[in-house]
Parts: sequence; C-alpha cells; structure tokens
Amino acid sequence: MDVSVPPTNYPKSLSSIIKCHRRRAAINNCHSVVSHPPLSHSNHHHRSLRVRSSAAVAPPLPPPLVVPMTTPKPSPTIRRLDVASPVPADIDIANAVSPLPIADIAAELGLRPEHFDLYGKYKAKVLLSVLDELKGQQDGYYVVVGGITPTPLGEGKSTTTVGLCQALGAFLDKKVVTCLRQPSQGPTFGIKGGAAGGGYSQVIPMDEFNLHLTGDIHAITAANNLLAAAIDTRIFHEASQSDKALFNRLCPPNKEGKRRFADVMLRRLIKLGISKTDPNELTPDEVRRFARLDIDPESITWRRVMDVNDRFLRKITIGQGPDEKGMVRETGFDIAVASEIMAVLALTTSLADMRERLGRMVIGNSKAGEPITADDLGVGGALTVLMKDAIHPTLMQTLEGTPVLVHAGPFANIAHGNSSIVADKIALKLVGKGGYVVTEAGFGSDIGTEKFMDIKCRYSGLMPQCAIIVATIRALKMHGGGPDVVAGKPLDHAYVSENVALVEAGCVNLAKHIANTKSYGVNVVVAINKFASDTEAEMDVVRNASLAAGAFDAVVCTHHAHGGKGAVDLGLAVQRACESQADPLKFLYPLESGIKEKIESIAKFYGASGVEYSEQAEKQIEMYTKQGFSNLPICMAKTQYSFSHVPSMKGAPSGFVLPIRDVRASIGAGFIYPLVGTMSTMPGLPTRPCFYEIDVDTATGKVMGLS
Repeated sequence: MDVSVPPTNYPKSLSSIIKCHRRRAAINNCHSVVSHPPLSHSNHHHRSLRVRSSAAVAPPLPPPLVVPMTTPKPSPTIRRLDVASPVPADIDIANAVSPLPIADIAAELGLRPEHFDLYGKYKAKVLLSVLDELKGQQDGYYVVVGGITPTPLGEGKSTTTVGLCQALGAFLDKKVVTCLRQPSQGPTFGIKGGAAGGGYSQVIPMDEFNLHLTGDIHAITAANNLLAAAIDTRIFHEASQSDKALFNRLCPPNKEGKRRFADVMLRRLIKLGISKTDPNELTPDEVRRFARLDIDPESITWRRVMDVNDRFLRKITIGQGPDEKGMVRETGFDIAVASEIMAVLALTTSLADMRERLGRMVIGNSKAGEPITADDLGVGGALTVLMKDAIHPTLMQTLEGTPVLVHAGPFANIAHGNSSIVADKIALKLVGKGGYVVTEAGFGSDIGTEKFMDIKCRYSGLMPQCAIIVATIRALKMHGGGPDVVAGKPLDHAYVSENVALVEAGCVNLAKHIANTKSYGVNVVVAINKFASDTEAEMDVVRNASLAAGAFDAVVCTHHAHGGKGAVDLGLAVQRACESQADPLKFLYPLESGIKEKIESIAKFYGASGVEYSEQAEKQIEMYTKQGFSNLPICMAKTQYSFSHVPSMKGAPSGFVLPIRDVRASIGAGFIYPLVGTMSTMPGLPTRPCFYEIDVDTATGKVMGLS
C-alpha cells in the first residue's frame, strides 16, 4: 500500500512555463474576498408536501429508533415531507414541491451573495474564491457512497446519498452537503433515465438537474470540439505550406511590422528547449521545429463529442468536402461526458491547475513519436476560457431543503466516475468541524470507490472517514444465481417473492466489496436499500453477512418511500463510523511502480489470477513509459456488471485472467486507462427510449415523464 500522490507539475518539461506566461494574471483572475458577516435567515419558512399516485406500495418504516439527542430545532430551510403511499412517480413528487429560492439555501449554508452567481431562482454557481476565505476552517467528515455490483436497473446509490443527507440535515441536526455528478442527457433520454435520486429522496428542481443544469456539459462539448477542429485544421495547413509560409502565418507582423509570439506559443518554445522570445531570432531549424507539428493521423485519439446517445456516430469519415483536398480519415463521436475535458474538470483543484491540465492534454503523436498537446496546437488558453465558468460547482437543494453541490459527470466504467474535487473541498469547508459531506462514486465499489480512492483522493489530498456500500435484495439474488435482470422487462418472480437461499448465495458479492473497501483503511457501512417486496428474513441474512465480512454496521433504509426519516438509522451509523475512524488512507499501489504492476494490482483486487496483454496494449505501455507517463494512476475501463471482464460472471468470481485489449492515456486529467475487453464510448438508444414518456404541460410549462 502507498500514500504518495501524483506529481502536480506533470510533465516535468512544462514546470517552468508559468514563469514565461506573460498574461497569467488575466487567466487566474479570482473574485475578491470579503469579510462581512453572513446573511440573516429569519424570513425563511417551513414547507410541507403531499402527493398521491398509484405507484407501488411503500415498504413500512423500520422499527422506531431512539435518537440519543433532544429534538433539534430545524434549520429555517428544512422542509417536512408528508409522504404518500403508494409512492408517486418521481416527477410528480418533484413537481409538487415549490423549491426555496437558492439564495436562501446558500445563506443557510453560510454563503454571502458575493460567493455565488444565480442561474435563475433555484440554481447558483458557487465561486472558488470561497475556498480562499475559508482556508483556515476545519473540514467536516467525508463520506463516499459506493455499491455492490449492480443490476442494469441500478441499486439506488444516488437515492441513498440524497436520503442520507436529508436524514443528517433534517432529522439529526447536522450541517451537511450532498456532492453529486451532473447527469448526461444520453442516459436521461435513453434507457436509464435521470440521476436526481428517486421517490422522496431527490434533488430539485429535478428537470433542471437532469437537463442542461448550468451548461457545464455544453461548455465541455464546445471546448472538446474546438480542439478536434484545431487538430484537423493544423494537419490541413501543414500539408499545403512550406515551413517559412507556415511560420509567417502563425506569427504574422502587426501594423508596425513587428512579429510576436502568443503566450501559448511560449509554452511550445520552452517544451522544445528554445529560449528565444523574438520570432525574428529563430534559426531555420528552430522555425521548422516550432511551426511543424507533423501530426501522425493514425495516432490521433481525440474524437468529437455530443451529449446524445447516437450509435450511428461511433465511426464516421471526415474530410470528404471538395475544399479539403482529399484529406479523408476515419474518426467518430463519443458521448460528451466521456471527453477528457470532463475528467479534467472533475480532477482539477483551481483555475490555474485547470489551465495546465487542459494545455497538456495529448491528442496523438508526431510522426517521430513525440506527444502532441493542446498547447502545441495553441488552443489551451481558449479551452480554459470556454471552461472558466464551468469550474464553479452548482448549488441546488433536496426535497427536504438540504444543500447539494452538483459538479462534473464522468462515467465510471470508461472514466473515473466521481464528482469534482473542488465541489468536495468547498463543501468540506462550508460544513466545518462536525459537519458531513457525502459524495457518490459511480457503479460498484470495484470501479467507482476504487477510482475515488486511488485517483480522486490522490489528487485532492482528502481522506474519507466512512465508505457506504449500497446493497439491494434484488441484486444479491441475481448474484446468488437468480435469472437475468433486463432493463425494460418485468422482473422474474424470484425477485418479488421471498428466497432466502438466493440472498445467502449472493452475499459473496457483498462480502468481496466489503473486503476490498476495507483494504483502504476506512470504516464500511452497508446500506440495505429496502424495496416493498423484501422480507425481514432476507434482510437479516444481509445484515449478518455484512457484519461477518467486517462491516462497521449494516442498516436497512427506506428513504425512497419516507425521505430522510427512512435513513435516520443510516445517518447514526455513519456518524459512529466517522467518529471512530483514525487509520490513514492506504492506496492500492505505489505510483512509482510500472504501468503493468499497477494494472496487475487492480486485477488482483478484482479477483483475477493474472493479466493478459494484447500486442497493441504492450505497444502502448512501452510508448507511454518512454514518453514519461508511467507514474500516473490507473483508471480501468471495464464492465460494471461483474468483478471480471465478463458481465455474466456474477457473484465474486476468482481465478480468471483479465484481458487488456488496449491502453490509452488522459494526460491532462492525469491517468492511464487500460481497456478491459470492448468498451463503447458512445451509447446507443434502445427500442423504446425514455423520451417516449417525456413531454411538457403546455398550460403550466412543467415537465412530465422524467424519471
């Protein structure tokens, strides 16, 4: 185990660039810091909610719990829910609530008007300048929510995350912030639906959360596609111009006849080892080296993106227009959240850090095998300008009035699957000592939690005090040998009737997740997300298996049906786990070990007996090692439906050989990502997508059918 962190000046050859960037202050301009007291909140009011529907009957609450404290006076923004049974549809619950003005939520959190920019009535961007003002504030407790290996229906991690925070804030009188990823519109209109939680544990306004939000994904799309255009345009112009003509167009004389290098060009000069800053002083050889990138089209890894599931854009041919002079090549589109720029946003720690990360993104190689970056193309600064507002997290609220920070949305199977570092850091300062920040890691703990620990925590320097594993009886039955669970099809009878034997057999998957998560030195609490058909005997099996596997506690939750009230037991268990946590975080591998050694450590973590590398993977590993990228963490791209590479291998398989088909790199984000089997970066739409149910009430303007 290792406790080192990745180098922040990576790659080393660019470490001195900051000194040469003559307009750095313009890029790093921050909002002013002020010191007058917080706003008064005395004019806030309690809200109540009641909705009726014909949905499934809600499960009963667990036995009453005696909370070891006096009944707290609720926060002025806390909204008491009057829940309905059966539980209505998610969108009906969300539409029945009149959200509080987000300025009220911000004020209750301790933010002043100069700390945030409003985006309408119910959303606000929290400015990074608040971190400077609160740098002396002690952090609160840090909790990460993962899960067992999921079914295609999902096991309710987002709902559990929201429900837990509603319990902590609305019932246990704790200062709390929920940190969530921004959902992609691909799954929202595709097969999965939205990601605002569900039932009485949701982020609202739900339609704004799931659609557009404050435009961060659109900014990523614009930045990504600007870089894609710059790549092909540079190849086009280099193919038709001499070195001198190319240089003259890159550094044209001004009205006074003088040439100058743009600031981004100084970065390339330093990378090339050229110390001159006057274009007229370059030798012909230096002119050639500076002006000609000589990009190898076959090496280009950068693709265009859009935030829609569209299988027909996975492979396309470009350059077929009459003006492109036959410069045809094959490429494709990815879904926007698969862009490296999304991962950069999630892992950045400041505007200056984001500028460096965007500039060092590698898009391919020269024909001599040298990595070509966004700064080599001269576009790093422009990308930062497009992303400068997206770096600020978006503040929203839960149904019960607790605050939520929504920021970044990388997928967990093809990226690192966690919300942003800056959102977590802001939240930890805002809640302060004794407060709680709860963040979700995508998919099962083998993917999301592992990447949270080994990638996100390395770059943030933060350490969680508690890790939650969300489990459902449904998923455990599947891992115990139950029939396949298929999205869009009715569940087999085995999943809606008692079957203790299936649950017992499936607990091997839960035990593996507990053991893996405990290996980081963190307390593990199992949240049993109860469905209406689950029985007490089945839940007893899960509780006992969890404790036997080493969990700190295992708690039944009914937050979907009852909101925060149904997660009070979970909140108390999390409090105890955080207060008793003292061990330092232990990473899975040391960064200085080779790429293969790190891959093999993760494979062993999955249960594999070995790793098999394709010829292409071997070639890529050798190249990245030669280029100096071997000291980055690993982000495995694999299926979320099994510990192994085969989705049908349920439970806790062992002894399998993990195949590495290819190895790629996100140098700006700061990780190497091996491809385990075939991973699609552009989803397709099913026969009956979710968009069939989505419409707008033209009389009220309210969205209908979102889930």
